[in-house]
Amino acid sequence: MNTRLACVLSMLILATPAAARDGQHDFDFEIGTWRTRLSRLLRPLSGSTTWVNYEGTSVVRKVLNGRANLVELTAEGPAGAIEGLSLRLYEPEPARWTIHYASSRDGLLTPPVSGRFANGRGEFYGPDTLNGRRILVRFVISDIRPNSCHFEQAFSADEGKTWEVNWIATDTRMPDGGRE
Repeated sequence: MNTRLACVLSMLILATPAAARDGQHDFDFEIGTWRTRLSRLLRPLSGSTTWVNYEGTSVVRKVLNGRANLVELTAEGPAGAIEGLSLRLYEPEPARWTIHYASSRDGLLTPPVSGRFANGRGEFYGPDTLNGRRILVRFVISDIRPNSCHFEQAFSADEGKTWEVNWIATDTRMPDGGRE
């Protein structure tokens, strides 16, 4: 990663102040089973405006005594199926989370995004590549309520000056999807 990109990324991650509390419980709200409705931009950063919709479920489980959790996503839509796994790990010393994602499509673990929650909103940033081009990824969790939450992913090809949203999901807790 070039020096400027690393500097921008560090500023984005560190711009969210560390909580004065132990943040290892920040994802506890999401433990359980959720109905997922998501929209995905088919060809991000290409100028395309074609979105496809999916519906499915997300199952979130605590692991490592609450310092991590696993998310299993399955969804179907007109463009096929999405089957993915997110591993979220809490790092106590910097009081931040890293989120790793893998898809059954290619079996690869993406580079993680890192960040934290502040004022009821989680923001996570990280470098990645798209079609051989270096990009930044921003993942935001917002509108967190006991039975619903909102997720949005965006890519930047200009070191964070502009962002293109490419994934929007709203999860609603299933009636039998209680918490652990």
